Amino acid sequence: MRLKTLATVLGVAAAVFPATGIAQERAFGVGLITPPVHVWNQEVDAMGETLGSLSDGRFSVTAFPSGQLGSENEMLQQLQTGALDMAWLTTAEVTTRVPDMSALHTPFLVDNIEDAARVLRSDEAREILELLPRATGAVGICYAMTGMRQMMSREAMDSAADLDGMRFRITPAPPMRSFFEMLGAAPAPMPLTQVYDSLANGQIDAIAMDYESIINFGYHDHAPYMLQTNHQMFPMVALVSGRVWAQMSPEDQEIVREAVQAHCDATIDRFVEGEAGKLETLQAVEGLTITEGVSKDFFGDVVEQWDTEWAGQTDYVERLRALVAGF
Repeated sequence: MRLKTLATVLGVAAAVFPATGIAQERAFGVGLITPPVHVWNQEVDAMGETLGSLSDGRFSVTAFPSGQLGSENEMLQQLQTGALDMAWLTTAEVTTRVPDMSALHTPFLVDNIEDAARVLRSDEAREILELLPRATGAVGICYAMTGMRQMMSREAMDSAADLDGMRFRITPAPPMRSFFEMLGAAPAPMPLTQVYDSLANGQIDAIAMDYESIINFGYHDHAPYMLQTNHQMFPMVALVSGRVWAQMSPEDQEIVREAVQAHCDATIDRFVEGEAGKLETLQAVEGLTITEGVSKDFFGDVVEQWDTEWAGQTDYVERLRALVAGF
């Protein structure tokens, strides 16, 4: 979608906050790549209600799900210009501009979703948010997540050697690309909306995905083999356009911060509480073969290779490893 069209759709290009104490009404446009059924979208809708309550009805939310406003990269550009007010984006996209955020995608950093939540709520993770305004033109309020990443394929993956040459759909991000390249796979970045059909027609052989998306999109229809690897957590970062943020009074900034944080926390809590039940749902799917408890040892020394490469690019790899070792 062109930026001029976007501004018309959102109705935000002309509706800016003056830097005064005058109370303003605003419907914040929020972009997401996930469909309305997804937890992120449900919490964005709920965030609108919280904003309304905290602002005495002045603030509301208009959500744009399923990539209606374009890719995550395009939405990040829209945040930078102020054409889009807010977005809930994967941290994977932000790694292209903030290399330190790549550490959040360290393979086998944690082996369960509870520890993933602890990492995202840590001081170390929050430090990375401080880098966003200069690098992206957006303010990072907080993190949330989807579930842990698993591997699914059209053919059985009995050993790491079976991944060699597999066309593996990944989220476009350097830390993920390098992990799968080290495995010998052929990374195939593509939007979420194209994954199901690409599995169906054989354009890709395998995917790395969380339980929520597997269930919502039915990827097991065409990828009947799953390795329960928990090999990466998959965070989200809630962003506000830096231009929009600068136009708000400190009081209104605090209202927005409080509302967004509340629903980041609610999102994390829902994924933590629901992860086991989602696995049970998939265990009951007829025709889906799940290999449970696959550890980093399955992949040989690839995790050590990844750490060596990425520790040279950001010290947060070692810092987060040390953090988790203390849990």
